[in-house]
Amino acid sequence: MSLKDKVHSLLEEALKEHASLFLIDCKIHPDNSIEIIIDGDQGVKVEDCIAISRAIEHNLDREEEDFSLQVMSAGVSESLKHIRQYKKNVGRKLKVKTENQTVEGELISATENAIKLTWKTREPKPVGKGKVTVTKEADIAYQEIVEAKVMITF
Repeated sequence: MSLKDKVHSLLEEALKEHASLFLIDCKIHPDNSIEIIIDGDQGVKVEDCIAISRAIEHNLDREEEDFSLQVMSAGVSESLKHIRQYKKNVGRKLKVKTENQTVEGELISATENAIKLTWKTREPKPVGKGKVTVTKEADIAYQEIVEAKVMITF
């Protein structure tokens, strides 16, 4: 069994034991450095990273294969990749890029197939001069999303 297969198998088992956590990415570089990025329905604590790290590290033999292991949470600058990430960010402001447009709005729902955003914009009045604020909404299918990031406001 290759290092990659062992890591994926151990990772799968560890995530079963921690059901609120889910995998975002797992990379094994040619120098056997292992990088695992996780997220959680209620966020990720340091203890979660430690638990996943131990579940993998304690079941690999360094005598057999030398490796380094890094387990981290998905950062705020990372784009959303998993449906569970969208669901946990309902109510937050997102910047979503599709092939045709970029929309910044509040994520009001996330289903298995699409997200719904709402935002306010200024548009010319239908009659007369000036502008009026209107509320817009859009349903965007996951396959249309090129990139989606949570907007951090202070």
